Order: sequence, then C-alpha cells, then structure tokens
Amino acid sequence: MTLIEELKYRGFLHQCTDEGSLDKKLKSENITFYIGFDCTAKSLHIGSLIQIMVMRLFQKYGHTPIILIGTGTTRIGDPSGKDETRKILTEDEIKNNADNIKTVFNKYLSFKNEKNKALIMDNADWLDELSYVDFLRDFGKHFTINKMLTFDSVKIRLEREQSLSFVEFNYMIFQAYDFYELYNRNACILQIGGSDQWGNIVNGVELIRRVNGKEVFGLTTPLLTNSNGDKMGKTSDGAIWLNDDLLSAYDYWQFWRNVDDRDVIRFMKLFTDLSKEKIDGYEQDSLKNINDLKIMLANEVTAMLHGIESSSKAEKAAKEVFENKGLSEDMPTLNLNNKDVQNGVLLSDLIVQMKYANSKSESRKLIRGKGVKLNGKIVDDELKLLDHAQITKFQNVISVGKKKHFKVIIG
Repeated sequence: MTLIEELKYRGFLHQCTDEGSLDKKLKSENITFYIGFDCTAKSLHIGSLIQIMVMRLFQKYGHTPIILIGTGTTRIGDPSGKDETRKILTEDEIKNNADNIKTVFNKYLSFKNEKNKALIMDNADWLDELSYVDFLRDFGKHFTINKMLTFDSVKIRLEREQSLSFVEFNYMIFQAYDFYELYNRNACILQIGGSDQWGNIVNGVELIRRVNGKEVFGLTTPLLTNSNGDKMGKTSDGAIWLNDDLLSAYDYWQFWRNVDDRDVIRFMKLFTDLSKEKIDGYEQDSLKNINDLKIMLANEVTAMLHGIESSSKAEKAAKEVFENKGLSEDMPTLNLNNKDVQNGVLLSDLIVQMKYANSKSESRKLIRGKGVKLNGKIVDDELKLLDHAQITKFQNVISVGKKKHFKVIIG
C-alpha cells in the first residue's frame, strides 16, 4: 500500500486540502510535517493517540515528524470544540504540563534515525518574540473577519450565544502563523490535526500561499468515537490518560480489554502496528473469538505505551482477578503509611486516593449505589471505616464497578 492507501485503510483520513497532489508528493519525496499539542493538562489522553499513531505511520514511510508543543498558544486557549473559554493556566502550570506531555512521544516515535528522526519544537520560541502591531500589519491583512466567522470553532459558539473572547478569536491566526514559521524554518509542508482543526489548518495553508506563494497541505483525521458515536478520550469514569502516573498500565489494559465488540477491529487498525493481512484475517473470525481479539488488542496497545512486560503483567493480573478470583501481585496497589491509618481510614477516601473517583462526594455516591466491594462483598455504608487492624493485617481488595480493582497495603 501507499501511505495514502494505508491512511484510508486504517481510518485515519478525514479531509485533505488536495489529496491528489499530496499523494504524488508523498510518493516522490520524503516530507516534513507537523502536529500541534497544546499543554492544557498534565498528560495527553487517548483522544490524542490517533494523532500520535498517524505520526508513527508517516515516519514509518520515511517522513519527518515535528511535534509542536504549544506553550505559546496554550496561553490563549483553542476554542475549537469547546462550549466555554478554557481555564487560563499559569506559566508554571503550562511548563509542567509541557514537560509531562513530551515524555510519551518516545514510546511511539524514533528520535535516533538521522534520516527522519522526530523533532520537538515549541511555538513560544517565535510567538513570544512577536510585536503585536507588526504582526497585525504584516499578517492580519491576510485574514478576513467574514471568513473567520464561518469556521465552526467560532460559528458554533456564536449560534449558541456563548461568549467567545477576543483572545480566543485570535487563536486561529496564531495557529496559521505556526505553520508559516515551520515552513520557513524546517520546510514543513503538511499540517495534520483532528477534524475540529480543519478551519485553523486551512488558514495556515492559505497564509503560506499568500505570503510565500508556495503550495502546502492540510490533512485531518476523524475525531475518536466509539461505536455509539460518543467522543472518546474522557469517559464517565475519568480520562484514559497516556502518562502512567495518572493511569496505571493495568487500568489502561482493562480499558482496551473492555471496549465494545463492534470497535475491536477498528481499534486494531487505528492503534496497533498489526498488518492488514492479520487484521483482515482476525475480522473473519471476530464473531467466534471476540474475547480473544479483545485481549490481543489490549496487549498490543498497552505494550506500545507501557512495554511488553507491563502488558503481560496486566493480562496476568486480570486473569487472576476475574477467572481465579484471586489477589494478583500485579494488581494496582495503594501503599499507605502505618502512621496515616492509626485511627482507621474511610473507604471512600481510599477510592479518591487511588483516583478511581474525582471527589469524596463522588466516591460516597458510588458506595451508596452499591458500586463498591470490599474483599468481594458489597459495601453500602458510605462512611465505612477500615480500622487499623484490618488495614495492617490484611491485603484488602477494593473493587469499583466491575472493571476497577486495587489492593491496599502498608508500604
């Protein structure tokens, strides 16, 4: 397959500014392309994984990826897909988020291959140097309010009579300028993003055509949804984070093991390196062996992010917990200090400490709804206290729903 053919087969291609010309370019030469990631959280979640896998595929075909960390644009806040203004973060929060986000890319991309090693750049390097008056004079003239009002990121907010700040309104101009800078600095000729970024990407393509007189390209991927059409990345149980300090390898593996039957083959195409031949073969047998395929999906996806050993441990732990009803050594563990449990500890507090609930009130609601078990028995007392003796003498297993389990020990 050509790269464009594989993008289509795996479900990565949503829109392209000129697919025919880009296809010819990709066949005849190795190009440089980029995807931007703003620093709005401490980690990316699986909503961004589709973008990372696209970068991985392009690099496999010999093309050079630029990971653009948006510490500059994060100060403004991208209005795309948002019903309200993003929270303004401090400089320290943005820097900390950026440092954390960077760590995930070396799991998926090569930074050592001299021919097309991945590059990490930061748009603050040029946005911080801009003179606002000069910027408006030199680049503002290439953007019309009429056209900017037609983009979904603006139009939807206005149609719903939701406020859109002037700062947010400028975001699309700065994103277009990022593409312009990367074209001039790195001969970058392709920007890739989610489908909600189409308007912003087209702006960059147009800016380079107007200022440089050159043809560049934009390509978008579909937003990640499940078989019910629900947007993925964050779930009712919390975000599926890529950084393991926010979500353990075990919980990550469990997420993929429990996807809807209808999503298994599609997710194999999107999130694994399995060949077309293998995936097509599995699709023929999916009705007979769907649970085996789910385990294979979970193993492949988890091994890529957390390593083969962690993936194997997660599978083993799940088997022991669900099939043998046992206590697995590899189960997520909450380590407590002896001095912290002298007077006992509330079950609801343990669930929050394990980040299986976002607040004490949410944790207690789970208990009231009989969604929590202690050592296999349902707990309905939201003020259930585990006394000092129980904590120190036993390895207690707490289950939150059917899919989340952890043990509590004195470390």
